[in-house]
Amino acid sequence: MTAEPHIAIRTDPLTVAEIEALVADPANGAICSFSGLVRNNSHGRSVVSLEYDAYIPMAETMMHEIARDIGRDFPINRMAMVHRIGRMQVGELVVVVSAGAAHRDAAFAAARAGIDRLKKTVPIWKKEYFTDGSQWVGATPEG
Repeated sequence: MTAEPHIAIRTDPLTVAEIEALVADPANGAICSFSGLVRNNSHGRSVVSLEYDAYIPMAETMMHEIARDIGRDFPINRMAMVHRIGRMQVGELVVVVSAGAAHRDAAFAAARAGIDRLKKTVPIWKKEYFTDGSQWVGATPEG
């Protein structure tokens, strides 16, 4: 990578354009981003909102490690990973992972690897609020 990755956990709203600007580089021929939104359903139940929480120091450290590993695994120029915490309504943007590279294949692969590794390993927890109650994801066998 030509620059340190941009990593953040924050409470304020974000936009894809804002995050993609962080990976802009004259050597890029492609920028690929994954955007995660609050959807209105989960496991057949109507979702009203989601709440995310994180152990921020550990989460940001792990996100830096993931981005640096991806920078070694794929020929990308820049990477950004930004995740919100707090309560969000249906349709709100929760997470953006962007990768800039000379070619689209590397940008696609890096963005995909970034979100997959983030969701699998980073200590960020989600609580789903339904029309008939709430639960932390992973707190039940089907979650």
